[in-house]
Amino acid sequence: MNSEPVDGERLQKVLAQRGFGSRRVCEELIEQGRVTVNGEPAQLGRRVDVQRDAVAVDGVAVGVRPDLVYYLLHKPYNVITTVKDTHDRVTVVELVPSEPRVFPVGRLDLDSEGLIILTNDGELTHHLTHPSFGVEKEYLVHVRCGPDGVPETALNKLRRGVELDDGITSPARVGQVQPGVLRIVIHEGRHRQVRRMCDAVGHEVNRLVRTRIGTLVDATLKPGEWRLLTTQEVRSLAVR
Repeated sequence: MNSEPVDGERLQKVLAQRGFGSRRVCEELIEQGRVTVNGEPAQLGRRVDVQRDAVAVDGVAVGVRPDLVYYLLHKPYNVITTVKDTHDRVTVVELVPSEPRVFPVGRLDLDSEGLIILTNDGELTHHLTHPSFGVEKEYLVHVRCGPDGVPETALNKLRRGVELDDGITSPARVGQVQPGVLRIVIHEGRHRQVRRMCDAVGHEVNRLVRTRIGTLVDATLKPGEWRLLTTQEVRSLAVR
């Protein structure tokens, strides 16, 4: 029995609207067997309910709901990563459009800065925040240290993993850009993790800026500025 919606939108039209190319290019993707709907290979002419059906291209989920939005924000210092704050502090959601309602993906501490995504796409949020997917986050970290910078012994401890009160951290990629300025890449998302890691090796953090989320970077955004993610950026973030 065919359960596909008879009044939905043509699949090739939906894919074209999401930036996969012209309708003809999208028809070719379908004909090549690269598109699935609800886990089943799609046939040319398939209609989809954009509110219900799960569409994927080459195994990567495609957000086809028309109301899905994706903002990239450069969170400033002293702005809190939450939807609402009981102490009337400025929140990240106040820095982007109020409609449709969006939520921050993960968090940045009040005293940290840098890139954060806000969206109403729950599936992408799960993918970016669940540790099993291993999505990398990169930070530029200014720490207290002597004139010669952080010693190699401390850097190696960070690379191997350090013991925190909630368990040992996974190995991190760590480099010293200049004395006292570290580039740290992790895929976990524990509370104040990078700060606690640096404290654990004896180097307090003075400033912390997130510079990359997965494949996503943007050095042009100034604190407080935001932009919409492109379709290609959203797709690249969703790759397993």
